[in-house]
Amino acid sequence: MKLVRFGQKGKAKPGLWRDGKIVDLRKIFPEIPDINEAFFRGGWLEKVARVKDAGQKIEERIACPIHRPSKIICLGKNYAEHAKEGGFENPEKPLIFCKTPNALNGPFDPIILPKSSGQVDWEVELAVIIAKEGKRINRTDAFDYVAGFTVMNDVSGREAQFSDTQWFRGKSFDSFAPAGPVIVTVDEIGDVNNLRLTAMVDGVIMQDGNTRDMIFDIPAIIENISEDITLIPGDIISTGTPAGVGIFRDPPVVLKPGNVVECRIEKIGSIINKVVNG
Repeated sequence: MKLVRFGQKGKAKPGLWRDGKIVDLRKIFPEIPDINEAFFRGGWLEKVARVKDAGQKIEERIACPIHRPSKIICLGKNYAEHAKEGGFENPEKPLIFCKTPNALNGPFDPIILPKSSGQVDWEVELAVIIAKEGKRINRTDAFDYVAGFTVMNDVSGREAQFSDTQWFRGKSFDSFAPAGPVIVTVDEIGDVNNLRLTAMVDGVIMQDGNTRDMIFDIPAIIENISEDITLIPGDIISTGTPAGVGIFRDPPVVLKPGNVVECRIEKIGSIINKVVNG
């Protein structure tokens, strides 16, 4: 099953994506909430799985597939080659940081360059969407807490990230977390530990990795985070990026107005975002 949100900003509705067509879930269930904490707590994931409607062609904006999560937790240096390209050792345990929900952006909406930071960079990542509340989750039970997966670009303002004493600001500028185009549920993703992920800038491949190369896999990440941080339905965990970011190239490559960034993960799809001035 592929969950999608569609419509203009502030008016997006929940739907199912089926072979290029959209099932408008509000027409079937007028009371259905947006795809957020209430959606998962209310058992809507199971209810919409029973919908047989084939959908229809709907020419509307595709929105970020999750609405107002309580938090976006990200992994740093979770691919060995990415750590190596930055001159870092592999972390001994998951290195987590946050992006704020204002950074969430539609899969085809523009990336807005901030005024307070240069050196804006791309990072293609597999993002996990949490389905139910949990704390101190054992790794053997981790997938019981997962609703599905989506693509996220952990856009990074490197100037702010490296000049501040922490990464909060450089990771949380408006539009710095484009995600989508859909949430693919666990039953449909297949082997999540063997998915190719790529990032292209103006059609040139910059990152080309595979989720099997993550230092910490998804069960280990969920177990580590949830030890003392309660995971809430709708939360996003972005699992780190492979080698090939712009800042560590010689010379560095950074995003400029007019660039188009495409982040793709097999079995999920692509997000394509044009870079514009703020």
